Amino acid sequence: MSDDYLSRIGKLIRDARQHRGWTQLQLAEALNTSQSAVNRIERGNQNISLEMIARIGEALDSEIVSLGYSGPMHLRVVGGRRLSGSIDVKPSKNACVALLCASLLNSGRTVLRRVARIEEVFRLLEVLGSIGVRVRWINDGDDLEIVPPAELALDDIDAEAARRTRSIIMFLGPLLHRVDQFKLPYAGGCDLGTRTVEPHMTALRRFGLEIAATDGTYHAQVDRSVTPERPIVLTERGDTVTENALLAAARHPGVTVIRNASSNYMVQDLCFFLEQLGVRVEGVGTTTLTVHGLAEIDRDVDYSPSEDPVEAMSLIAAAVVTSSALTIRRAPVEFLEVELAVLEGMGLDYDLTPEYAADNGRTRLADVTVRPSKLEAPIDKIHPMPFPGLNIDNVPFFAAIAASAHGQTLIHDWVYDNRAIYLTDLNRIGGRLQLLDPHRVLVEGPTRWRAAEMMCPPALRPAVVILLAMMAAEGTSVLRNVYVINRGYQDLAERLNSVGAQIEIFRDI
Repeated sequence: MSDDYLSRIGKLIRDARQHRGWTQLQLAEALNTSQSAVNRIERGNQNISLEMIARIGEALDSEIVSLGYSGPMHLRVVGGRRLSGSIDVKPSKNACVALLCASLLNSGRTVLRRVARIEEVFRLLEVLGSIGVRVRWINDGDDLEIVPPAELALDDIDAEAARRTRSIIMFLGPLLHRVDQFKLPYAGGCDLGTRTVEPHMTALRRFGLEIAATDGTYHAQVDRSVTPERPIVLTERGDTVTENALLAAARHPGVTVIRNASSNYMVQDLCFFLEQLGVRVEGVGTTTLTVHGLAEIDRDVDYSPSEDPVEAMSLIAAAVVTSSALTIRRAPVEFLEVELAVLEGMGLDYDLTPEYAADNGRTRLADVTVRPSKLEAPIDKIHPMPFPGLNIDNVPFFAAIAASAHGQTLIHDWVYDNRAIYLTDLNRIGGRLQLLDPHRVLVEGPTRWRAAEMMCPPALRPAVVILLAMMAAEGTSVLRNVYVINRGYQDLAERLNSVGAQIEIFRDI
């Protein structure tokens, strides 16, 4: 094995170890070897067998090398290029996955238009297919047709696919009306720290659902005699928690009131879809939802989920960080108003077109044109709030934006345990971010970005933030193992290339 390959493999191992949070000694103990041997491997100074690479990958839960099939995808980024022209926002990832789960409510045929072709969707389709749901792409692969069977084959569920998505937890709401007992694998997805299912259970117990969690599996039991007799007050105004409560209420034959509900974009899209199924939902866009459920739902429906405000924010950030003039078309502006107000306060020069309706007929869209601007750090800290506040998933993009501004910006990402930590990966490409605690980062700008080679963070939005900073850095950068980006973005590299970026997709070994 050549010295060049040894060095490259050593860097991959080092990055995977660091993202796992292990020291060289911890890895050495897992491999039953010495710390000095691990050090030599990471510096590319020791020959290493494929068996040892496989053992290291297993210890670090990281795909270092793939044999016999296509290996992990990487991106090679030539930075320092200005973007120009216009780019369309794709349909919402989070709405699409909620609607896929909601299709289990319906005995009829569901058609979802322009479904995001992303890894999160693919994993859910694998799960649905494994339990007997007929799913197929139609209309040249643009739309998705879903037809459930009379009886679901839950014992045949694809556990591996289920564990690679957080969205599997939204099967609880629909399934509790179909079967009295069932099992689901633990939810997976991004590594954002421990997140309890207890807020979900606070809502779903009111429909008779009880869960015992053992051996990586949720064991669910439903007591049909239990029904919600008073309003359900959610203990967390979370998006998936609200969606699960809605999914359970949709097939409850009566009126269910849900309080402290999220009114975020994906929740609204789910409400609009439920209305297509014949379920009346009052209070859409507020924190109190009144659901008039149906015992049975058997309708052929055709629905178009709206565009993704988080992707729109990603593209706005791409223009800001690269000092580009770019038009982001079909942006769901009602879910970006606070973000745009903060950016305007920082000095961003932008225009909005008059608003127009999304294909669902309900969501308000506009085209946003961003121009190069001299930004100043905001006076107040950047922090998320439930809608209509600054979107929780848009907070990471302000790390790259703040790094492009003059002055210090405090970012307080209070929702997730680990995500702020991943933002400090920007320091490896020239950023000056100081981690104050697991939730707060102090960003110093402006930044002279520099090219680097690094492993993709294991959380979706921080991973995209790293990619955007690499686009701004002069020289050639490499971002390795970008599966997490593909979970939430369709053809992101190709689409950015269409407006002037230079990003090459490649695989190695």
